[in-house]
Amino acid sequence: MTTNTTTQRAVLIRAYGGAAAAEVAEIARPAAGPGQVMVRVRAAGVNGIDWKVREGFVREAFPLQLPAVLGIELAGTVEALGPGASRFRVGDRVMGPLGGLGAYADVVAVAEANLVRTPQGLDEVHAAGVPVAAVAAWQSLHHAGPITAGQRILIHGAAGGLGGYAVQYAKRAGAEVFATASTAHLEYVRSLGADHVIDYRTEHFESVAQDIDLVLDYVGGEVLDRSWQVLSKDGVIVGTSSPDILARTPSGRRGLWFMNKPDTALLERLVAEIAEGTLISKLGETVGFGDIPAAIERNRTDPRIGKVVADFSR
Repeated sequence: MTTNTTTQRAVLIRAYGGAAAAEVAEIARPAAGPGQVMVRVRAAGVNGIDWKVREGFVREAFPLQLPAVLGIELAGTVEALGPGASRFRVGDRVMGPLGGLGAYADVVAVAEANLVRTPQGLDEVHAAGVPVAAVAAWQSLHHAGPITAGQRILIHGAAGGLGGYAVQYAKRAGAEVFATASTAHLEYVRSLGADHVIDYRTEHFESVAQDIDLVLDYVGGEVLDRSWQVLSKDGVIVGTSSPDILARTPSGRRGLWFMNKPDTALLERLVAEIAEGTLISKLGETVGFGDIPAAIERNRTDPRIGKVVADFSR
């Protein structure tokens, strides 16, 4: 950790590009504005949006002023309060999404409205992987409308951070859950409650999943293009990985683009379930601060079980 009181470490991009575009650099420490708190970051989650922002794939959805610090969720300790901030005290353990970018820095100014207290029994590394995936999985599952018992739901990328939660939520709602995952992750996805687990390396999901009411596409690419044929007459695909889903939706079909929005009440409920052990939250890998750029690239090329989290003490 840097000992300079005016600068700090950060992972940022100066221009859009590939793996080398994300770098560790020194930046000025921020000051907390109205309604913000200063958080000493202990850990931050690595997400697919990191490399999509890095490469400029979502520059229209997320217009940036470069250079820009990456990272969208964190866990840490409140270090100072900005004007009007009153929900927390200095020293409180907090977690949450930023509602934007900038989590990959030692100290971050965060809107207090986006944060919740980290429950006792949940350490910062585990907490940092929860805010975006747990909430986004819930919101994307319900994005096209209420879930009812008996619906047939197909979840692509079911072993990942989003997918693991979505399988559990859909099963709780009484849906018949179809899920795609790689060979090594099939048993994990089955343990979450999926009714039909499809090995995308050896099987075509189209031959197993048919008459699907809702597809949650956490993968994108050709997986999205192949998924239209498995929908029921009134079925819908909700995509988180293809910003151009509307343009790629065939005539007569329904496709929706989903973007996560902070919801502290929902996050508080879900994180309480995780702390109690009634909702499974899988930590897939922990990396050090200096390894964040490489972890972002691995998220693009080698999806794995659960969430990858950067431990800032390493």
